[in-house]
Amino acid sequence: MVKAKSGENVNQKLMLVFKSGKAVLGYRQTLKTIRSGKARLVLISKNCPALRKSEIEYYCMLSKTHLHHYDGTNTDLGTACGKLFRCSTMAVTNPGDSDIIQVIEAGRV
Repeated sequence: MVKAKSGENVNQKLMLVFKSGKAVLGYRQTLKTIRSGKARLVLISKNCPALRKSEIEYYCMLSKTHLHHYDGTNTDLGTACGKLFRCSTMAVTNPGDSDIIQVIEAGRV
């Protein structure tokens, strides 16, 4: 029950990011924003391929960007963003009115 509630919490905060802030979806766009230093938070789905996951984790470590492993598949992550397609990785560049970065930093998710 607690996991579902925290998952819903992240989903609600992601919807708020897409309504009031800025984020990019997809592997290539995520890598570009991490390399340019614009990414503030990166989310990776549970079923992202291992090579992509390790590469994104490495870039996040180098750029000191926060990384969160989303507890759901790429279909769930795409749906949480309000899109009708799958998304294995995404990067939040401007959280807007959402406090998703502070919540994930504190480890409350």
